Amino acid sequence: MFVVCGESLMDVFATGTTERGLALDARVGGSPFNVAVGLARLAQPVAFLSSISRDFLGDRLLLALAREGVDTSTVQRVDAPTTLGLVGLDAQGVASYAFYGHGAADRRLDPDSVAWPSCVRAIHLGSYAAVVEPVATTLRALVERERHGALIAYDPNVRLNVEPDLGRWRDTLQWMLTRCHLLKVSEEDLALLMPGVSADAFAAAALARGVRMVVVTRGADGAFGMTGAARASVPTVDVDLIDTVGAGDTFQAALLTWLAERDLLAPSRVHGLDAQPLTAALGFASRAAAVTCSRRGADLPRRHELPA
Repeated sequence: MFVVCGESLMDVFATGTTERGLALDARVGGSPFNVAVGLARLAQPVAFLSSISRDFLGDRLLLALAREGVDTSTVQRVDAPTTLGLVGLDAQGVASYAFYGHGAADRRLDPDSVAWPSCVRAIHLGSYAAVVEPVATTLRALVERERHGALIAYDPNVRLNVEPDLGRWRDTLQWMLTRCHLLKVSEEDLALLMPGVSADAFAAAALARGVRMVVVTRGADGAFGMTGAARASVPTVDVDLIDTVGAGDTFQAALLTWLAERDLLAPSRVHGLDAQPLTAALGFASRAAAVTCSRRGADLPRRHELPA
């Protein structure tokens, strides 16, 4: 089973104007939430570890998880509001975000009440839950406890409008470099976290620190990956772009699925991937992300929509 840890929220899109304001479309979201749903849609057993509000928006988040087949026994319900992410799209469909979540539910995971499923093969975490307190401390303790028994996957997914201090994001990345096994980072985030450092140089340094696979997604320029045995890159997949919301989360869910379907989730097996399987893994994840980019919002693909 996978366990995905982190935030859940409502993405709010403006869909037009009304006589006295704006028409809004609120959709379930949050980077880790999307990864959990993506894994479930790709036929992987997955639990979501987070705290979710007892308000009506929290009810909707929990219902969405249950309908997708995500195990919610690890969810804590709390008396705090649900985070809102206001999503703006530019002319190319690229998303920008404004978050309203200070003191919100997804930051309040209680370490003493964490329910842990059995037979956990891999843990994914990242985004702002890994840097804002008190949830960040809880997730760090979880990583320390589980990193010798399960594959740890990490995606920084930097959101400076949630935590504007880049130092906190950099500190978290450096901490994770000696503890995670699979690191996915967007080229945009890499430029923020390691300015002036190329993807190749960063990947080599991360592998030297103990990471077993490094993947850098490059938007329209495809994706690049490196393991202890190989380096590979794939081009972007042509698609009629609607928006990029959830594309990175889809890529991560699909990459983990590709590894799971081939019994390659062990850190040593990930580290030993040579060029052919690494290219295949990146290609599968890129095709999955392209499906999401062809739809409004984080509407991730199901297994039958992707090649075997």
